[in-house]
Amino acid sequence: MSESILTSVKKILGIDDGYVVFDVDVTLHINSVFSTLQQLGIGPAEGFAIEDDTATWDDFLDGSLPFNAVKTYVCLRVKLLFDPPTTSYFIEAIEKQVKELEWRLNSVREETEWTEPVEV
Repeated sequence: MSESILTSVKKILGIDDGYVVFDVDVTLHINSVFSTLQQLGIGPAEGFAIEDDTATWDDFLDGSLPFNAVKTYVCLRVKLLFDPPTTSYFIEAIEKQVKELEWRLNSVREETEWTEPVEV
């Protein structure tokens, strides 16, 4: 069974699974990141959103192993939105990781789902 998206992101943020006070905030940020991924061409074409802890990574990734970095990407982006580090060095390090993951995920997408551009 695949892990819950909300539960795994909360774990990375250091929030206990049973502590639900921040669930609405974290869910909002997760959905924002899924919107960015959809714009990058990653995930379901119609988009993806979670409402609670029932949505799993398999629901989003559909078992696609080349896109496993999505999990780290979502967690890092939510960390920056929900609980940003206090030092600029740490923020910069996370932002660099996010940029690299965006590039790598986009490269994988282009290798596996490339379509020829349409001339206008």
